Amino acid sequence: MTKIQTDIPRQEIHIEGITFTAADARLASDGGPSRLQHLFSEDKSGFKSSLADFLAEWFNEMDTVKVHTSGSTGTPKELWVEKRRMMESARLTVNFLDLQPKDTALLCMPLQYIAGKMVVVRSLVADLNLLPVTPCSRPLQYLETAPDFAAMVPLQVYTSIQNPRDKELLRQIRHLIIGGGAIDRTLGEELRDFPHAVWSTYGMTETLSHIALRRLNGPEATDWYTPFNDVQISLSPEGTLTIDAPQVCPLSLVTNDLAEFNDRGQFRILGRRDNTINTGGVKVQTEEIEAQLKPLTELPFAITSVPDPKLGERIVILIQTSGGQQLQPEEFAQLTEAISHLPRYWQPRQVIPVPELPLTGTGKPDRAEAKRIARNWSGEK
Repeated sequence: MTKIQTDIPRQEIHIEGITFTAADARLASDGGPSRLQHLFSEDKSGFKSSLADFLAEWFNEMDTVKVHTSGSTGTPKELWVEKRRMMESARLTVNFLDLQPKDTALLCMPLQYIAGKMVVVRSLVADLNLLPVTPCSRPLQYLETAPDFAAMVPLQVYTSIQNPRDKELLRQIRHLIIGGGAIDRTLGEELRDFPHAVWSTYGMTETLSHIALRRLNGPEATDWYTPFNDVQISLSPEGTLTIDAPQVCPLSLVTNDLAEFNDRGQFRILGRRDNTINTGGVKVQTEEIEAQLKPLTELPFAITSVPDPKLGERIVILIQTSGGQQLQPEEFAQLTEAISHLPRYWQPRQVIPVPELPLTGTGKPDRAEAKRIARNWSGEK
């Protein structure tokens, strides 16, 4: 088991092989001649500077750190979380994956969200060597060798697979975790024969990153998430997942995720309670429609709903097109054919072209914005 350093003043951060101390971080925040500033002086994107800002916040006298929720189903929220609980979350991941001192860790996600911050905290407590890369869809293009550990969103993994060089580096990552969105069937098939462990994560800002993992490749691949040893899960009366993880979250957390368990204490997510569409008295999960439709069409899309005087809610589909123009006749015919394979009550009754599908800052589908676009298009308030 990896030794975990939880005494913050004694922690060090290794960035691209260079070691920095708490004093270096404080000097950077005070505007002094810090070695951190020198390292980041050529950073035009500002991402490494945001890393220096987070390190200054981490090494200050406060016990808490400010984070933002992704806002995938509503307005993003600002939260203050305890540093000691962030270190407990890091410990759970480090021990589960058996990360070792000096393992390289890729940081390629925005630092205003918990996922990016937790990559840094894992590096601090487990003596990892951090490799910061400005968040983009192809973060591996900037590396010569594969990192030992990487946390990425599905879009980054999908885009990396499309480039032969990036894909080869991706296959060499010894510990790859993917979070921040659903992994569809096509991406799952691409990952199935990867030689090293690939994991899908389950968690949220309130749980300080993930509290459960499921294997995506090899003979251990599964649809079921395994919670960490110190995490207890159950179902609420409404059938949503309830999480008791006192080391990372002081209160029991009732989520909006509809879930089911198997006899091994594992769980899988059926969809979000707030993504349930009640159309004509039939309750349908947005995620289930999308999962069934994705293998049938190559058009980028998102499912949402609008009010309907007869059905209560009417299922609609947003389609990403060039400039938000109407679909070409052959595209519309292909989409209509794909939709015809869905159960009757699952079939979208309206096609709405958009120039871009709405996404949150963490790359998740922005369900609230999708619903707003659909209502505006349909003339609903």
